[in-house]
Amino acid sequence: MAVIESMMMSDLIAQLRDIAQDAKAWPFAEARALAARMEKTGPKATVLFETGYGPSGLPHIGTFGEVVRTTMVRHAYETLTGEATKLVCFSDDMDGFRKVPTNIPNQEMMANYIDMPLTKVPDPFGTASSYGMHNNLRLQAFLDEFGFAYEFKSSTECYTNGDFDTTLIRVLENYDAIMAIMLPTLGPERQATYSPFFPICPDTGRVLQAKVVAQNPAAGTISYIDRATGEIRDTEVTGGKCKLQWKCDWAMRWVALGVDYEMSGKDLIDSVTQSSKIALALGSTPPAGLSYELFLDANGEKISKSKGNGLAVEEWLTYGAPESLALFMYQNPRRAKRLYFDVIPKSTDDYLAFLGKFAEEAPDKQVENPIWHLHHGAPPREAQTLNFSILLNLASVCHAEEKSVIWGYIKAYAPEASAESHPVLDGLVGYAVTYYKDFVRPNKTYRPA
Repeated sequence: MAVIESMMMSDLIAQLRDIAQDAKAWPFAEARALAARMEKTGPKATVLFETGYGPSGLPHIGTFGEVVRTTMVRHAYETLTGEATKLVCFSDDMDGFRKVPTNIPNQEMMANYIDMPLTKVPDPFGTASSYGMHNNLRLQAFLDEFGFAYEFKSSTECYTNGDFDTTLIRVLENYDAIMAIMLPTLGPERQATYSPFFPICPDTGRVLQAKVVAQNPAAGTISYIDRATGEIRDTEVTGGKCKLQWKCDWAMRWVALGVDYEMSGKDLIDSVTQSSKIALALGSTPPAGLSYELFLDANGEKISKSKGNGLAVEEWLTYGAPESLALFMYQNPRRAKRLYFDVIPKSTDDYLAFLGKFAEEAPDKQVENPIWHLHHGAPPREAQTLNFSILLNLASVCHAEEKSVIWGYIKAYAPEASAESHPVLDGLVGYAVTYYKDFVRPNKTYRPA
């Protein structure tokens, strides 16, 4: 029996691999582009996917979106090729603290730490060893909640532990080539002071935007002008004594970690272009990747970590299932979408509609169904009874304060249904009651008798 089951599984994998060659779903298109890149660069034991996070502000739903979309491409690539993969979630937590976000406490205290590495800035919430660590833990918490398989990496640890040292020396050796790439993209004033390296001040610990006047690749050092004293100081570029500028830093990370795939927002197209040129200058092939559109808030403005506008992951999960959020991320990644509370019911009903069709579809249609990508080909099997819109209307009509009120009506409609036999439906009932209490009940108005 075990042998027969193994043969059936092998046949299914082979069938899916054949289907994946022509599948139109965007994760498969991305997977095929990555496979073409890997053919040129040569085989690897493990193909590396990366997502990046800048912990200068609290994680927002766009951060989650990048991880879930990358995971979809990762699964599609594994299905297409059968190769081993790994996902690294990288935090640029050694970056300098440039401004105080408006949505955090202790604003005056935080203003004293401008230009300090984020892992050296105190945590205004008082829950972690630093502000950078607080945000890192927030990021990992909601990634863990969704069951993502990933390895977390900290920029601070990679720089100070020496993980980047070899590649930092390569950056120093190719200093002139990198300057030739970057200077034409800068204005005259910035050109006069630009350097790929930010020295870390040995006295204050701050990330310095200092003018570099000499480089010594053999010694692994640079010389820069100390703005405070006007004197020329020398520092090693390794061991966490320097931090690279953003675009050069991104390229260096691709090379040092061996990144094969990383997607990014449309606002970083220029960064991708310049970082790719720098990676080539360092003798490496830039990763494949998707440029996705940004999320907008209810007013059509870009969602920002520092502003805290738009929805948080926790807020969505208060009123909608995790699968409805994942579906919102899946659909039309190259189109800008508004992200606010009113999209939750529609996304939930769309998810239920796709789930209802999945079991009846042929394999070649299933891989085009978002459900296949949301559940890695193994969605829950539960008979669909009521959609979310009906549950919301029911909660509003009967002023439901408890799930049991709605279940009383459901049992009259579908006697065979129960919370135990229909866990998906039971979850939706809970979301409907919460949505009613928070959004519908406060806005109810009544005509005088």
